[in-house]
Amino acid sequence: MTETSFDVKDLGLAEQGRERINWAALEMPVLRQIGERFEKEKPLAGLRIAACLHVTAETANLMRALKAGGAELILVASNPLSTQDDVAASLVAHDQIPVHAIKGEDKETYYRHLKSALDHKPQLTMDDGCDLVSLLHQERRDLLPQMIGGTEETTTGVIRLRAMSADGVLAYPVVAVNDAKTKHLFDNRYGTGQSTIDSILRATNLLLAGKTMVVVGYGWCGRGVASRARGMGAHVVVTEVDPLKALEAVMDGYSVMSLAQAARVGDVFITVTGNTHAIDGSHFDVMKDGAIVANSGHFNVEINLPALEARSLDKTSPRPFVEQYRMKNGRRINVLAEGRLVNLAAAEGHPSTVMDMSFANQALSAEYLAKERGRLAPQVFPVPERIDREIARLKLAAMGVQIDQLTEEQERYLASWQEGT
Repeated sequence: MTETSFDVKDLGLAEQGRERINWAALEMPVLRQIGERFEKEKPLAGLRIAACLHVTAETANLMRALKAGGAELILVASNPLSTQDDVAASLVAHDQIPVHAIKGEDKETYYRHLKSALDHKPQLTMDDGCDLVSLLHQERRDLLPQMIGGTEETTTGVIRLRAMSADGVLAYPVVAVNDAKTKHLFDNRYGTGQSTIDSILRATNLLLAGKTMVVVGYGWCGRGVASRARGMGAHVVVTEVDPLKALEAVMDGYSVMSLAQAARVGDVFITVTGNTHAIDGSHFDVMKDGAIVANSGHFNVEINLPALEARSLDKTSPRPFVEQYRMKNGRRINVLAEGRLVNLAAAEGHPSTVMDMSFANQALSAEYLAKERGRLAPQVFPVPERIDREIARLKLAAMGVQIDQLTEEQERYLASWQEGT
């Protein structure tokens, strides 16, 4: 590997990064077992994979498992602020995996790194938000004939992929890893819930007890954030556009109102919608002095920062990852992590325990696509249920949890329509 085949901040951080990666591995027993099997069977032998993911210690363990399976890898960042520079350095220095990622990289560098991933001439993509897949379809269509498939980690990315499929432009099959039960029921809910609260506390040192936290969006990520905030004593308000999710939030015991109403009473606002301008100019106009605004959805479009800029006199940074906008009437509004994913920019992302299942889905979905090469249509596919259930089984076993099995009598009963009352 030459110096031009990677772009990281400082290779001198490699030893520190290795320690961080090994620490995360202790809480990732499912992925470790998959990696051990991959080492023996080499199901990904010779397969070129371009991964556009958050460059964290957990991702590094996924990269190790894929390499053990025989894959030829390149890793780039899916978010300019989420890279752990020591992890990136360790993957290059100790695992000989090309990495192009630097924490805080500008937009030009970000897209240069994406293009480096495509220069790897991948046969399989691993994406987190669909940026790599989108760029591939727009600028490197010459690579499409060799593609055997891809995987997508996030809700936002799956939405974009389904839009591509509906428009008839998706050129190869992609597995929606996000939709696996062992991913979104745990990663999105428990992972996002804990890591979002963790990042807010690190950035602000705020006491949540007694504060009013507004959770904008009540999908699985929103459920997790709301639950963890309530557990720390916050008064939680949920805003939604979906009547079913809003009704569920009401039944879960939260206050539900429009964001126009919530903007007047909230102390802390968290967007988890995956959509643009969830918090807009009219909301900034009525927020309290000192309101804290953060995004834990995906791209930095959920908070309309240009609208906030237009309303402010100046901007300062009183703490790391905090930008304070002073409004024309003297009110101050604090934005965390430049409106990007706060849990990865201001903290360390999801705990390793939950990423164990998410990245087990990534590894096994890559193996599935390799086995099904040439037999899948260019559309979005779910993770096969057998993979989902196997990951759950392995996770329970690693946790020392035993469950019951159906008896033959019970299986017959469930398969029959003739037996009733």
